[in-house]
Amino acid sequence: MTCESPDSAADTTNNMTASRYAILFEPLRIGPVTTRNRFYQVPHCSGMGHRRPQMLAAMRGLKAEGGWGVVCTEYCSIGADSDDGHYPHARLWDEEDLKAQALVAEAIHAHGALAGVELWHGGSTVSNLSTRLPTLGVRSLPATHSTLDPIQSRPMDLADIRDLRRRHRAAAERALQAGFDIVYVYANHGYLLHEFLSPRRNDRSDHYGGALENRARLVREILEDTREAVEGKAALACRFSLAAEEGGDYLETEESRDLFGLLAELPDLWDITIDGYTTEMGSSRYVKEAAQEDIVKQAKAMTSKPVVGVGRFTSPDTMVAQIKRGALDLIGAARPSIADPFLPNKIAEGRPDEIRECIGCNLCYAHNSLGVPIRCTQNPTMGEEWRRDWHPERIPARHAEARVLVVGGGPAGLEAARALGQRGYGVTLAEAGEELGGRVTRESRLPGLAEWSRVRDWRLGRLAEMAGVETYLASRLDKAQVLELGAEHVILATGARWAKDGVGRWLAEPFEGWQRDAVLTPDDLMDGQRPEGPVLIYDDDHYYMGACVALLLRTAGQAVTLVTPQGAVGHWTTYTEELSRTNARLIEEGVELITNHGLVGFDGESARLACSFTGRERAQPAAAVVPVTRRIPEDALYAELRDDSEGLAAAGIRSLQKIGDGNAPSTIAAAVYAGHKAARELGANIAAFDARRERAVLE
Repeated sequence: MTCESPDSAADTTNNMTASRYAILFEPLRIGPVTTRNRFYQVPHCSGMGHRRPQMLAAMRGLKAEGGWGVVCTEYCSIGADSDDGHYPHARLWDEEDLKAQALVAEAIHAHGALAGVELWHGGSTVSNLSTRLPTLGVRSLPATHSTLDPIQSRPMDLADIRDLRRRHRAAAERALQAGFDIVYVYANHGYLLHEFLSPRRNDRSDHYGGALENRARLVREILEDTREAVEGKAALACRFSLAAEEGGDYLETEESRDLFGLLAELPDLWDITIDGYTTEMGSSRYVKEAAQEDIVKQAKAMTSKPVVGVGRFTSPDTMVAQIKRGALDLIGAARPSIADPFLPNKIAEGRPDEIRECIGCNLCYAHNSLGVPIRCTQNPTMGEEWRRDWHPERIPARHAEARVLVVGGGPAGLEAARALGQRGYGVTLAEAGEELGGRVTRESRLPGLAEWSRVRDWRLGRLAEMAGVETYLASRLDKAQVLELGAEHVILATGARWAKDGVGRWLAEPFEGWQRDAVLTPDDLMDGQRPEGPVLIYDDDHYYMGACVALLLRTAGQAVTLVTPQGAVGHWTTYTEELSRTNARLIEEGVELITNHGLVGFDGESARLACSFTGRERAQPAAAVVPVTRRIPEDALYAELRDDSEGLAAAGIRSLQKIGDGNAPSTIAAAVYAGHKAARELGANIAAFDARRERAVLE
């Protein structure tokens, strides 16, 4: 009888895993180029674009290092009349833009991946606020940009169309000069070419409007022009949307398939999405993994060319099944590649359990929409690859042999403990409660937020592998205990609690009656408290919590009224592409919505509301009130320790800091980032913003 060593057992497991997922690593020919595997980072926004080319190149290059076979740019403007204002998109207008894009392509090529560029004209969607050029469109339409600028497009005449074709071809030629291997024609998402395809937008009477063939003419011509420009040097890709059974935003179901059939063999690759952005970019609250399979599979059946499709894929088994079922040829990803740029390598190396799975919160998308670099709840290094030289898999070794005490096992504390353990410190993690995860654990039990538990679970999985990290539950520490534990560095991640006084954006002082027992907080509800009678939720937070606690109560059968000073519930979720779905869900579940009103009083039987504009008051029956307005940092322990400098010195504590919600309440992403930053910079004496900046060139 022979005994297998632990190393050989691990090798056997890795070999079995590699065999199981071998299909994901088969090369695939795409026109004149070949991708090394089936992992394809589809074009996605970055918040970097033409404003931050070095940040952008480092971020895209790191994905190639992580094993993605193809890495694409975000939408890349072909000219100054395709200017999306505060969104920092990519550009290929001239030679200076060519240099910036060459930097991106070079970074991708450095790790053996193919580089793709998505050429783009915004049409009526954009406002050209920076360039101040007239917007061009299939007809004169108001700008559909999220800012709803009071601008309309100019209908394109035949000369405009000829000029567009010329400029698109010139951009394709610049893309070749920059070194791109795949060049896109972008025909969906409501932009110019999609306008021409759509009978809802296109009412032209010339040979670019009317019949199906006419509406497809411009896309066909630009595909043919681009083919001539890149023939034999780069692959030609086309991004296109098919409508679901209920129809799409721009095309009806059958018509979208008929249009696709007219173009099916023209490009070398099809990048297929669903004609409905709230589904394609849907958060995990509403859209689950592989939700677009049926749509992508229909396109796959209609063409002989390779097809890439997305579905927020995080499970290797799901990826394999997609290919084996003939749904697609390439595993497309945007958000999963942000959450874990090394996802392909982890599968290849037999470590799929280490994948940092996307939680579908859409914080990445939100920050691009705000005009700043994307960030990620799961991956705190996203956006910091060039600026701070952070790597998602590597971290500097400890600066000295030292023990670190982390107080609080929420998202900030877990990430701090994990990253400190990775650096090689001895870590004690003390959590006051009976379970780890803090707000992540509590909030993931709310309707729709189950996948958010991945933030906790991934970190617990890594901590379980670290012998140098000790975790203690039910350990609420006071000042004396902290001083006695013998740690040289103390990091407090003690979180925050929801306030019940209603103070927030709309109210500067507490509402009348806020001290009543029937005034509860979201924390009370998450702890299991349930009021009797009709409940009024006052949402001045404008993110997800107000809607989630409303649904929590409503699905339990309680009458719920949700009041907000804004014009829609969850106003900020317009950036996460959840606003419409959230309000529709609340209405469907029978939650009464009262918008443009604030809470000014509660007497135990009714709430007093005031119009946000006129101040006119009205009464709303309510037996209980739940304000969702602000959170208060739990920082008393920090204050006690900070004010006892002699005690800290006597205990040998060299550094003390508070992080996450206990320092400044914000998103879970901000808490994870704070934990990572504290751990990565321990012992380095780095200023709060000691980072490289992209600077304008002054001539």
